[in-house]
Amino acid sequence: MSNIPETGRTPRVRIRLVIIQVLVFSLLLTLGGRLWYLQVRNGDEYADEANGNHVQRVVDPAVRGSILDARGVPLADNQTRLVVSASRTELMKMDDDGDAVLTRLAGVLGMTPKEVGNKVRLCNDETPQPCWNGSPYQPIPITDEATPRQALQIRERAEEFPGITAEPTAVRRYAAPGGAQTSQVLGYLSPVTDEEIKAAENTSSPFLRSDQVGRSGLERTYDKYLRGKAGVTSYEVDKLGRVMGKTQADPGTPGSNVVTSIDARVQRVAEYELNEAMKAARLETDKITGRKYEADSGAVVVMESKTGRIVSMASNPDYDPNAWVGGISGKDYAKLTSKKSNYPLLNRAIQGQAPPGSIFKVVSASAAVRGGHPFDGRYNCSSSYSLGNRSFANFESKGYGPISLGRALEVSCNTVFYALGHSEWKKDGGNNPKKNPNDWFYKTARDFGLGKETGIDLPNEVSGRIPDRQWKKDFWKANKDAWCKQGKKNGDYAEKIAFENCLEGNRLKAGDSVNYAIGQGDILVTPIQMAAVYSAISNGGTLYDPTVGKAVVSPDGKQVEEIKPKSHGKLPVDDKTIADLNKALAGVATNGTAAWRFGGWPHDKIPMHAKTGTAQVYGKQTTGWLATYTDDYTIVMTISQGGTGSGSAGPAVRKIYDAIYGLDAKGNQNLKKALLPKPQAKLPKIQQDGSIDAPEVKPYQPSQEEPPTEQELAAGLSAPAPWRRD
Repeated sequence: MSNIPETGRTPRVRIRLVIIQVLVFSLLLTLGGRLWYLQVRNGDEYADEANGNHVQRVVDPAVRGSILDARGVPLADNQTRLVVSASRTELMKMDDDGDAVLTRLAGVLGMTPKEVGNKVRLCNDETPQPCWNGSPYQPIPITDEATPRQALQIRERAEEFPGITAEPTAVRRYAAPGGAQTSQVLGYLSPVTDEEIKAAENTSSPFLRSDQVGRSGLERTYDKYLRGKAGVTSYEVDKLGRVMGKTQADPGTPGSNVVTSIDARVQRVAEYELNEAMKAARLETDKITGRKYEADSGAVVVMESKTGRIVSMASNPDYDPNAWVGGISGKDYAKLTSKKSNYPLLNRAIQGQAPPGSIFKVVSASAAVRGGHPFDGRYNCSSSYSLGNRSFANFESKGYGPISLGRALEVSCNTVFYALGHSEWKKDGGNNPKKNPNDWFYKTARDFGLGKETGIDLPNEVSGRIPDRQWKKDFWKANKDAWCKQGKKNGDYAEKIAFENCLEGNRLKAGDSVNYAIGQGDILVTPIQMAAVYSAISNGGTLYDPTVGKAVVSPDGKQVEEIKPKSHGKLPVDDKTIADLNKALAGVATNGTAAWRFGGWPHDKIPMHAKTGTAQVYGKQTTGWLATYTDDYTIVMTISQGGTGSGSAGPAVRKIYDAIYGLDAKGNQNLKKALLPKPQAKLPKIQQDGSIDAPEVKPYQPSQEEPPTEQELAAGLSAPAPWRRD
């Protein structure tokens, strides 16, 4: 009989099984304890470490597209500079965090170690500028002005400069061809903000941390086209910033080019002549104040009459947009935004507001016709117009007797328009207006496009102001308390006005309508608005949205998206009235207030039309306006506190036309010297490699006019003073 148990297990086998069980349970207990240690006791610590292993994107910024003039001349492009950059990731791997390398680099670049160190430190709430607010995995630029010698030193001694690169890089450049700054039209760039990145993350044109974004002008309007698409390479990195591998690479594409309707040659002439006109005005004495004219600012717009395209737009004071390249200094920024410098960042062509004076009379004449007053009727041009106990004088208190509206425009007779404005106010009920008054003078101004933006493709355009009945009510409501506090019945002029406004500032009074009819009082317009008005009269009645951009062209020139002219309405008058206005404005240039500035002009070959204006603002010297047009171009110029329109702006506008058409002082034309006798039609050709065969722009050489003849002086066509009648 066998003594082996039925289980077949011997005592030795059972002992072995027990030992194995103990080992298994021990291992399980150890594993469980380790898991508890990792997941419970130190779980947060290891989770943080695991989260430190992540993917970082390194951005290779796209080359920004160029902004070109109508012939392909670069107004804003990119310049290759030697940029020295530091890899913070590489520096952080060193025992001293790269301090020794940065110190050696400072010696090569002629900077202090502190200056270089500040460049690579990361921005946060406690770190002042300068600092780096981009990705820490992005190469951080130390300077974009390295010399070839400095770059060569860094590259030849690479073992002394680990993590440092010196590479040619495209940097924005504002070329100023021929001296044409085109400052406010072009705008400038600055780094994108966190708020902008977040706002654009779900759009068709998201921002990257490294992006430079347009802040004003064309750089802002066409930013999404100019910016292109940056190249992005994704790296897997650990929490120490060490690169563990490349995961993905997306190549970038350069930005498109924006072709404008600006002609750099005309732009240079406009900038120069505007500045010269302001300098000349400052030499003249204001007979009212006894002081020299301040001529503190000005603007000029040159527009294609038939399309609304901008050929030139200048604003003074201006600035050099290159000041923003690479980051603007605090000193320069303070200068550009200070009252002392009179805010050169403002584009006064679209943001400068002032009463238009007599150039508004084309609107008033049209309103009178709409109100039933015939253009060829007879209206008394007396030396003054009485309204209650007040007398409104004609300019220089001159009268012409009964004249037509056309002649009233030619000689700029204020009293004719005073009477028309007063008459329409009385028809509408006077101080007790009808339920639905016609308000032809105010409605017509709005129908001419005033009191709202023109729609120009530049940012921050202002709307101006048409002070109609509703505006009076809203303005009174907003200012009533201040007026009532300041006003005194028997105080000084300002206190009396405040007292009057406190009591009845919400009412459209007779005096308001009388002043408004000649472009004075509370009305405000911008030069671009008046350019749109006069170009519409020139082209037969179409109000165009002014445009600077003409086309967007791909980097290789194959894709062209033309920006076609658009209209926002028609003038609210019939063809006969437009023809009457044309005839009257031609008379202004031949037999009216602008004739002395267009002596010798070839009216038979290039018909000239003009309207002068002088606006008065309480507490300031008079502001001059001159609005003109030919069949091809409309030019409007204004000089703040510069005297009369024909006096201050007349010579400059004449010289701009002379340069465009190639005319000498006596009206003889030389087409070889003409800058742009007809508007530019063709777009410039951009080659497949991105190159452009752009013509050279020579610096402007102003013509030296011959002295006037005795006959011209006798005719009063060349009088030098700015105090001739407007």
